[in-house]
Amino acid sequence: MQIMLNVAQTLINMGAVALLPVMIFILGLIFRMKVGAALKAGLFVGIGFQGLSLVVGLLTSTFQPISDYYQAIGTGFTTLDLGFAATGAAAWTVPFAPLAVPLIVIANFILIFIFKRKVLNVDIWNYIHFLIPGALAYGLTGSAVLGLGVTVLLSIIACLVGEVIAPKWQEYFGLDGTTCSTFSFITFMWPLSWVINKIIDKIPGVKDVDINMDWLEEKLGVFGQSYFVGFIVGILLALLTHQPVENILITGMGIASVLVLIPRMVSIMMEGITPIGNAASKFMKKHLGEDAELWIGMDVALGLGDPACVTCTAICIPITIAMAFLIPGMTYFPIGVLTIVCYTTVFCVMASNGNLFRSLVCSIISMFIIVYCSNLFVPEATAFFSVTGLDLGGSLATDGFFGFDLGNVVICLLYRLFG
Repeated sequence: MQIMLNVAQTLINMGAVALLPVMIFILGLIFRMKVGAALKAGLFVGIGFQGLSLVVGLLTSTFQPISDYYQAIGTGFTTLDLGFAATGAAAWTVPFAPLAVPLIVIANFILIFIFKRKVLNVDIWNYIHFLIPGALAYGLTGSAVLGLGVTVLLSIIACLVGEVIAPKWQEYFGLDGTTCSTFSFITFMWPLSWVINKIIDKIPGVKDVDINMDWLEEKLGVFGQSYFVGFIVGILLALLTHQPVENILITGMGIASVLVLIPRMVSIMMEGITPIGNAASKFMKKHLGEDAELWIGMDVALGLGDPACVTCTAICIPITIAMAFLIPGMTYFPIGVLTIVCYTTVFCVMASNGNLFRSLVCSIISMFIIVYCSNLFVPEATAFFSVTGLDLGGSLATDGFFGFDLGNVVICLLYRLFG
């Protein structure tokens, strides 16, 4: 068991940037690609994801002075907001974690080869979206068997939901041969945004508001381009938070740069993913018949190539910060939560077909739920951390996972009702 735990820890320590190229390369060989082509595909996916990670890091660091300003004027924040990276790493220390990876992979193969499902989830880093609710169940009940069962069940649900959303995902984002298998966002943000759009469709006047990036560009020319919108948003935020003069342009340029660079990084990733998708399709047709299809389950970050996603992010981050002061009883400042705002917007934009107004409504409501639930479930989140290897020194702690992971939300609610 210790050997399996060490293997699991090694995999997670590699991170998605190192792990994805290896996974894509192995898949390429399985799908009968030439070694050189498989290697190129893996490297391009890794290069694109590395670039994407760096750009998201730029977005976070650009907003850091603004976040620091608001945190400094607040009081009563007694709960730690640890961030998704620390929370995900902590989840891998629970006793059943070594068994989770092989069982998730086996379950995925059973879905494909026995039940003829269409999603191959290669996004191992995001197994944390299954493992954290499993670890939470273990922390609240003491049952490792239950924790493992929850983990594997959620992995199956992710594949099934990924299959349902795949046509829309491919049509809207142009990501042929792929789908999103990031559990939290496809099972929570997507249906929530779909419902919100259906409600907007019933509101006279509001339902006719249609603002998208193409419309802004057409009406405003260069002033409607996403990078210009981001530049102005950055400058306004810097002015509102009394940043030094030298930081004002830096903030504007930081957001503008992100809006330009993220789509470029996604396009590099797609240079690697597209041949893998084609090879997978041929492989499945050969072995399972002409009607067989296989979609590669990937990280939600692929959707960030749409300019509306990052535009929504730039607008929603200061609104999310404001929630720390507007939601009654807030005990934590959403530092860690800010790092997931960009991923939350992806399905808000997809469900709204790029309508910036609707996307913003969906994103703001989504972030409110995330911030509120992360604060509401602090006791349960702290119980989760207590069974991991993370030492909190007696402090209370939470993370955005307890607001945007539907598994966590359901388990917390069930525990409060019946625990």
